[in-house]
Amino acid sequence: MAKEPAVKEATTREAPTKEAARILVVGGGYVGMYAALHLQRKLRKGEAEILVVSPDPYMTYQPFLPEAAAGSISPRHVVVPLRSVLKGCRLLVGEVTALDHATRSATVRTAATEEAGAGALTLHYDELIIVPGSISRTLPIPGLAEHGIGFKTVEEAIGLRNHVLEQLDIASSTRDPEVRDAALTFVFVGGGYAGVEALAELEDMARYAARYYHNIAQDDLRFLLVEATGRILPEVGEEMGRYAVRELRGRNIDVRLDTRLDSCENRVVVLSDGSRHPARTLVWTAGVKPHPLLAATGLPLNERGRLKCRPDLRVEGVDHAWAAGDAAAVPDLTAREPGVECAPNAQHAVRQAKVLAGNVLCSLRGHSLTDYRHKYVGSVASLGLHKGVAHIYGQKFKGYPAWFLHRAYHLSRIPTFNRKARVLAEWTLAGLFKREIVSLGSLENPRAEFELAAGTGRHPEAG
Repeated sequence: MAKEPAVKEATTREAPTKEAARILVVGGGYVGMYAALHLQRKLRKGEAEILVVSPDPYMTYQPFLPEAAAGSISPRHVVVPLRSVLKGCRLLVGEVTALDHATRSATVRTAATEEAGAGALTLHYDELIIVPGSISRTLPIPGLAEHGIGFKTVEEAIGLRNHVLEQLDIASSTRDPEVRDAALTFVFVGGGYAGVEALAELEDMARYAARYYHNIAQDDLRFLLVEATGRILPEVGEEMGRYAVRELRGRNIDVRLDTRLDSCENRVVVLSDGSRHPARTLVWTAGVKPHPLLAATGLPLNERGRLKCRPDLRVEGVDHAWAAGDAAAVPDLTAREPGVECAPNAQHAVRQAKVLAGNVLCSLRGHSLTDYRHKYVGSVASLGLHKGVAHIYGQKFKGYPAWFLHRAYHLSRIPTFNRKARVLAEWTLAGLFKREIVSLGSLENPRAEFELAAGTGRHPEAG
């Protein structure tokens, strides 16, 4: 009888619980956000912890950057706040500076660690999803670092809008013809999506804004597109690319194909065809390159610096490491020729994120993995308000139908119903009212007025 309590205790004792795995997501862009979103929906309670490390607390929907620059969409509606979307994840705003996959650890630098003067954080993980995206690919061109403007973030897009409107103010207020001509000359380098759509939207906006300046005519503005290859917008096909060139040239935009930027020192753009163009605006959109973090991971990279991946999105040669999007070289299983990789674009990134999340779950649960397979269905591109080109499922569209398809497609792809409704409302209001052309360049240095007042005793509202 003395042993009965012990027997009863043994039969009621709970089995030891398995410790939850930690999934570390490096990057909060397309793939990072969508992968974490799919994981938080499918994971069982206590099965795993998701930790997202991102330099920004939001995901930028880059296809809408040209419209944000033109004022068709508010900047806050181009970004998706990660904290409100990824409620089931932990978000750490910081930058991963190094990875040691052998010990499953990541070194993270945050604003708090820099403020306190402390060392970087060390995070341990069980599964790694490394999707830091890409950065602008620059070249050692004289003057580019000093005068070039990028177009990859919402800050750059809004800064470029303010800059363009500021040039109109400069041209309107000067009597120097050289300053005026340089202010009214806008050079865009790169004929891909970013360059063409940014040029088209801003050209629309600038020519519209010119009507409010008493001494600037629309024909005084000069826009120049420089492309090193013989075509623009290669994603929409050769025929639609030629149409886009004709459309832009018909709007008095100077399109230079098979031409490179040689230098832009002292605000003078020099091209490989020998021409010289004084210009105060140089927008650089000539491609992207993998994030520098990839080189510090020790993981296998291809000749372009992207992570070598298997068709199931695992990093080649290692376990428990996954990649997709711009950072990954994923075999294209739908291609006819061997060795072809999936293009680093949003269409593949969103679909890869879903497959990646599903495979991470299968790996945790011991199930078989799924290969990523998606045939490219086509592309759409905007050429400004009510103008565009599209090549979808073999069908070609141009003009208003293509522009409508562009907006419909991207409205369906931007995350959350909240964002969809706000963007649609802004488009509707933009069709009913005149375009806003105000420049808020002072937002880029909000303390300037206070510093001036504190340093000179000038009242902020004086004058």
